[in-house]
Amino acid sequence: MKHIFYALLTLLVFSSCATKKEILYFQDSAQYNNTPISYIRPTIQPNDILKITVGALVEEAARPYNRIGAGAQQGGGSVELMKLEGYLVSEDYTINFPQLGELSIKGKTTQQFQQELTQLLEEGGHLKNPTVNVRLLNAKVTILGEVGSPGTYDFTEESITVLQALGLAGDLTINGQREDILLVRETEGVYKTTHLDLTSAELLTSPYYLIKPNDVIVVNQNGPKVKSAGFIGNLGTLLSVFSIILSTVLIITR
Repeated sequence: MKHIFYALLTLLVFSSCATKKEILYFQDSAQYNNTPISYIRPTIQPNDILKITVGALVEEAARPYNRIGAGAQQGGGSVELMKLEGYLVSEDYTINFPQLGELSIKGKTTQQFQQELTQLLEEGGHLKNPTVNVRLLNAKVTILGEVGSPGTYDFTEESITVLQALGLAGDLTINGQREDILLVRETEGVYKTTHLDLTSAELLTSPYYLIKPNDVIVVNQNGPKVKSAGFIGNLGTLLSVFSIILSTVLIITR
């Protein structure tokens, strides 16, 4: 009976343990030293909010092409106020721009649209040597599952890395599945999913290493956590089970 008890004890302990291979990030990082970074600019999507600023040599000449709201009058204002004054991209990938009317932005990055708008203003005889700046105001990423602080996080950069996004959420907990991170991305009206492995530095060369606005990251529970959730929920329960087993063994072997 003692042998049965020790076997059960060993099984319970090892079934609830995660190995070093399942926990450590970028275990083969030496193979990817000096890997060049490939920056991929995200295209503008429906429901994005754009801040578009037009300038010219004569400031008054550019005024009709700018939205002058409370935020501008107060010297910039908060991001939330700028969102209310920004250009909301329709489901048809268009915005209604002053003097130029409806403009299509489908398939364009903010930089490409910025260049196109500059060209339209100059070649159309609207402004001489205009300067245009286009920024996305509502970039966000949603992170769910086994992380320190699940939620939706705003960021001001055009894109951030997977590691930066997870850092915003307080990193993975010890129970997070590092070898199988689910990423959901909306591209041109279609949802695409992929699975990322944080234990391999091959992630650094993945097109999904850079997060795009509106991405969703899901960190599922690792194997030991899933097993314990269905059998032994916490240390108190574990001790209770051991106590019952030990008492049963002692009674039987008397």
